Order: sequence, then structure tokens, then C-alpha cells
Amino acid sequence: MDDLTPKKKKSRKGCALFLGILILALGIFVYVRYYYVFGTGVKSGELNYLVYKGVVFKTYEGKLIQSGFRADKPGGLQSNQFDFSVEDKEIAQRLMVASGKIVQLHYREYFAPIPWRGYTKFIVDSIITIEEKPLDPMSEKDLAPYILESM
Repeated sequence: MDDLTPKKKKSRKGCALFLGILILALGIFVYVRYYYVFGTGVKSGELNYLVYKGVVFKTYEGKLIQSGFRADKPGGLQSNQFDFSVEDKEIAQRLMVASGKIVQLHYREYFAPIPWRGYTKFIVDSIITIEEKPLDPMSEKDLAPYILESM
């Protein structure tokens, strides 16, 4: 009878140790997956839009159009677009009035998005520059006769 009692204690210790390791592993997985900054960088391009949207969690979501094209599938062309989210309300308000301008944005990249942080893996944390889009002088000369005719 005395031989059975220590085995039960060992069994409970083993189960508690296994459960502790499992909780620790799950905690590490959640941290790395959702909170560990995988990469940082700067993207530059024309700010297409920034909107405040969401059903349960309202977040700022935006799109930056970069110069150049990429082939999504053979025979097709698509512009380079950078989808991003913004956590800081002050940065979001500055970007909302900068639609159509050339911007440089510093971002953090995570492995996966969290609904209350944004719908994308890329979170813009600062604005480096906002500059006016340069007008093409040739297009103004080409349009001038048509504008004058319509008046």
C-alpha cells in the first residue's frame, strides 16, 4: 500500500510540470506570433487613402501606391501597393489630410495582425516626410488648349 502513494505524487508532479511547460510554450508562441517585431523599414509612395473602419474594433487602415509595377500572374501587370494600419491617432490624422501626396512612412512588421491593432501585419509608427506630388509640366501644356476651349 505504501508503494502506491509515491507513484501518485510523482504522477501529479509530472502532470503539473507538463502543464507548466505547455502554458509557457503557449505564452512564448503568442508573444512571438502577435507582439514580436519581425522587421522594420521605410516605404515611400503616393498615399491613396487612410480610413477609420471596423465593426467591433475601429482601426485606421491605409494604402500606399509605390512606383513601378509587378506581375501578379503571367501576362498581367499590377501596381505595387502597401497596405498598412496606424495605431496612433495623431499620425492617422496627419495622414488623412495628406491623401494624394508623396509620403515616407516608417513601419513595424509583425508575424500576424491583431484585430484591435489593425487588419494588416504592417503598423506605421511614424511619418518621415510628406511632400507635394510634383506636377508634370508636359501634362499642363497638353491640357491647356482643352481647358481654354471648354471655357
